Amino acid sequence: MVYKRKSQVIMSLCILAAILISPVRLFAQEAAETVEHEAGFYYTVQKGDTLWDLSTQFSDNPWLWPNLWGENSQISNPHWIYPGERIRLFHVKGVDTFIKKNVEENQPKEPEPTKEALYYYYSPIESIGFIKKQAITPQGTIFKVKDDKKLIGVGDLVYIRPNVDNSLQPGTKFTVYRTLKPIVDKKTKELIGIQHYLTGVIVITKKEPGFVLATVVKSFRSIAVNDLLMPYKKRLPRIALTQSKNGLNGKIIESEEHEKNIGDHTVAFIDKGDQDGVEIGQSYSIYYQEEEKLNEKSKGKVPLTPIIHGSLIVLHTEPTTSTVLITQSDRSIDPGTKICSPIE
Repeated sequence: MVYKRKSQVIMSLCILAAILISPVRLFAQEAAETVEHEAGFYYTVQKGDTLWDLSTQFSDNPWLWPNLWGENSQISNPHWIYPGERIRLFHVKGVDTFIKKNVEENQPKEPEPTKEALYYYYSPIESIGFIKKQAITPQGTIFKVKDDKKLIGVGDLVYIRPNVDNSLQPGTKFTVYRTLKPIVDKKTKELIGIQHYLTGVIVITKKEPGFVLATVVKSFRSIAVNDLLMPYKKRLPRIALTQSKNGLNGKIIESEEHEKNIGDHTVAFIDKGDQDGVEIGQSYSIYYQEEEKLNEKSKGKVPLTPIIHGSLIVLHTEPTTSTVLITQSDRSIDPGTKICSPIE
């Protein structure tokens, strides 16, 4: 764990205790199967740890260790926990239309436990999109679906027109996406970037002259004709928490689904990325700051103390933007709402 003091760890736990998974979004898919997903806040046991010590560290009350034991049915004897064992601190379950695969794939192994023992688990990680300054060059385009179905789902056969020679080889997987209209800063009118909206995953099954055939193996949202392909990259749902960038100030650009009011458990984008020192696993505060005159004779207003009303965790980064999950919010959040490094 890279937080410097125990108090910072406890503060981060308080901020992230309200983390829940995004609300269920049911998408009309003919072959869709509803499956459970899991998200939560976890700790990997280190040498010398006990439930008593962990209860003290994460809740400031050692007598709450029975609650910790109750959340972890895999622990048969509360007096014996072992290095490398996963302890659940906060836990949420839900359902999504993340579909079971019709073809086998090589699953990357979870990394071995490290000193960064505290992490967040977000199972729908593969479905989140991102904003890039320039749109990705697509590898191909879906131009037809077998039987001309209006709703394209898992198991459906799609026809793809290659955009790059020899890139669509049988057995290769690709992420399906579409680009939305460019996002422009309302004040400066400068281009922020282009949103890449992920809709599913396909695997190439057959190559024909001028086109290829593919099968849909995952459906995040409604896949459509004219959706594009990018190389598939497996994302692991285990997100190690890391120390936030000091002195960072930015704003929320937009929610992924473009809701008018952004709230708890919403995936959104911020205007800071790799170039600003933002990394996956960092958390940031959401705040507002009012201005007021100090007295009746004052000509101008002065900014008052910032009021923290929410928090977020970084799920994905690009050079100038990042994709985040709103983990807690006490009031409605609008595009343009300010964010900053956690305030002690």
